[in-house]
Amino acid sequence: MALALIDQWIDFASLEIDANLGNWLRTRMGRAVYLPPAEEAAISALKRALGALNTHLASNTYLVGHSVTLADIIMTMNLYFGFTRLMTKSFTSEFPHVERYFWTMVNQPNFSKILGEVKQTEQVPPVTSTKKPSEPKETAKSKPKDEPKKEAKKAPAKPKEEAVEEEEAPKPKPKNPLDLLPPSKMILDDWKRLYSNTKTNFREVAIKGFWDMYDPEGYSLWFCDYKYNDENTVSFVTLNKVGGFLQRMDLARKYSFGKMLVIGSEPPFKVKGLWLFRGQEVPQFIIDECYDMELYDWKKVDISNEDQKERVNQMIEDQEPFEGEALLDAKCFK
Repeated sequence: MALALIDQWIDFASLEIDANLGNWLRTRMGRAVYLPPAEEAAISALKRALGALNTHLASNTYLVGHSVTLADIIMTMNLYFGFTRLMTKSFTSEFPHVERYFWTMVNQPNFSKILGEVKQTEQVPPVTSTKKPSEPKETAKSKPKDEPKKEAKKAPAKPKEEAVEEEEAPKPKPKNPLDLLPPSKMILDDWKRLYSNTKTNFREVAIKGFWDMYDPEGYSLWFCDYKYNDENTVSFVTLNKVGGFLQRMDLARKYSFGKMLVIGSEPPFKVKGLWLFRGQEVPQFIIDECYDMELYDWKKVDISNEDQKERVNQMIEDQEPFEGEALLDAKCFK
């Protein structure tokens, strides 16, 4: 059990703390284009992760058990990067238990030997331009006075048609294969709008509306089940795991709709989902880009099966109890 918890905290430190700190700093150091919305998203995700960590540390000195483990070492080093480069006192004061934990760890003898004196940054680094500095112009060299001027030979002008052919045309951006599918009668944004705006009589309005809109030729429905539910022993770590998955699925927003349920009133918690995808398969570009996909078993919904169709209904409306168990949380991707 302890080893499983250590592994979960290592994943949390890497995926929720280190990754978001990296996304925040990268643009400030000029290693990527600075986009304020992207920075805000990284900071928001980081604060959400620090909030979860702060809650755990309110009643725990260390991440797992009563002594330092590998999880504490990795977490502390990731926090060190944040405390010394990005997170000022006004930022970290929202998370007092994280502050206490960090300063306790870095002042232990084994950490001090490596890190020395640790000082918290007083300001966030300014944004560095990604533009390359212009090259200095070469100074003109004076020619000897006695050297006669030579007339430069002009190359014969090329026909306009030939010149145009030589110009490199910009390569067109390759289209997503899903954009090349035949048009579908289902307008995904219409369904997302109906889902968001239905507050009462959900079955009669939203669920009925979904099946009225659904195009089985243009879209497909999929159940997914997390393969390692026995490891979901900490509620907020499980919730952050699902939140991170949905965040990384952002590239699929134009082509999909999803519901992710975290099930159970006590650990281990089960993670199950329902996804609507454009096309008849789970899109390959999502599988290639979102590593979380391989952590789930995927099963295509047979809408001719009334039991499976009813399960779709229950997942869309967050029915509780679901399959006999309470819902810890339900997250929507739209």
